[in-house]
Amino acid sequence: MVTGATQQTLRDGLSLELRRGALVLAVLLELRHEEYGYSLKKLLSEKGLEIDEGTLYPLLRRLESQGLLRSAWRVEDGRPRRYYQASAQGAKLAKELTAEWRKLADALGTVIG
Repeated sequence: MVTGATQQTLRDGLSLELRRGALVLAVLLELRHEEYGYSLKKLLSEKGLEIDEGTLYPLLRRLESQGLLRSAWRVEDGRPRRYYQASAQGAKLAKELTAEWRKLADALGTVIG
């Protein structure tokens, strides 16, 4: 028998798995236009996708190391900021993942009813 605490832990883990893939896609899509980390965090939050900095910055570094993002340091308003933008490969992947997401959402819509 699954206890309430175990059920909650299981649900939290599965929910986290769903969010991870969605956040990668959301970041790639939002970075069609150049943004720095905090501005990206705010954009995602305004659209209902909360992401903490401890998740966002490692994700940005990972996507950049995979060749999906490019970045550059610039000083604006007296503050150095690292600006990120999807690379050509990242933009192509975002388009492909968007199509896959839509197919999956449609299929799940029929399962959910």
